[in-house]
Amino acid sequence: MMSRRIVEKAVYWLMRGTTYCLVLVIAYIVIDIVYHGFPAISWTFLTGMPRRSGAEGGIFPAIVGTLCLVLGTIAVALPLGIASAIYLSEYARAGRFTRMVRSAIVTLAGVPSIVFGLFGLGLFVLFLNFGASILSGSLTLACMILPTIIVASEEALQTVPKSLREGSLALGATKWETIYKNVLPYAIPGILTGSILGIGRAAGETAPILLTVAAFYLPRLPHSIFDQVMALPYHLYVLATQHPEVDKVRPMQYGTALVLLVIVLGVNLIAIILRNRFRKRCRW
Repeated sequence: MMSRRIVEKAVYWLMRGTTYCLVLVIAYIVIDIVYHGFPAISWTFLTGMPRRSGAEGGIFPAIVGTLCLVLGTIAVALPLGIASAIYLSEYARAGRFTRMVRSAIVTLAGVPSIVFGLFGLGLFVLFLNFGASILSGSLTLACMILPTIIVASEEALQTVPKSLREGSLALGATKWETIYKNVLPYAIPGILTGSILGIGRAAGETAPILLTVAAFYLPRLPHSIFDQVMALPYHLYVLATQHPEVDKVRPMQYGTALVLLVIVLGVNLIAIILRNRFRKRCRW
């Protein structure tokens, strides 16, 4: 009995210590980025156009390009992901085909991002002839985060008690009315949680946009969804690894990383606020 307690305490402190180590590592990375990146932040840096192949000037086109890609990804992935989850959870019959679809979705969630980049290059850029554009990049990122949104949305829908569905159907509501008015409102907090994870991943990915949309030096703003754009992840990658003056542009590297970090945190914060509002409004 005593040995079991000792083992239990040892495992408890091991897990707790591991968690603290991870938090410390993340805190160190964030503090390092803020410490070195904050001096580079200025109005000119945030709103100016890049000069000298990105060695000078601002990153405004990269900020705009990143926001365009994030918004485009959300516009494509969120409706498709929620619709797919509703079908799998509420309409699809249990069987071999449904199990195969779920297995395929889980498998796709673990596929490396570079594979999605090659897929987007072959399908959207070359086959559909969209070219390297915001549309190609957004569709590629949407395909990448779609499995995460589907899995999270389906789990959220399944947590809603069956009694809510049965009560609505007993009162004469149709299947869709039951889902729309009595299931979705209670599942939205969980759906948004999965969406937060997917959106955060899409905003920080480099490999998919490298092959479908991103340009390192493009000192202008996009005019349509068929334009190529700069993006903060790719801009940061080139500044840190490929730029001929890599040592001289170190302040820009940290400044770009800080802006990207703030954008990702901002998008996540908005989603968390919306999730909490829905959670307070819809309780059972």
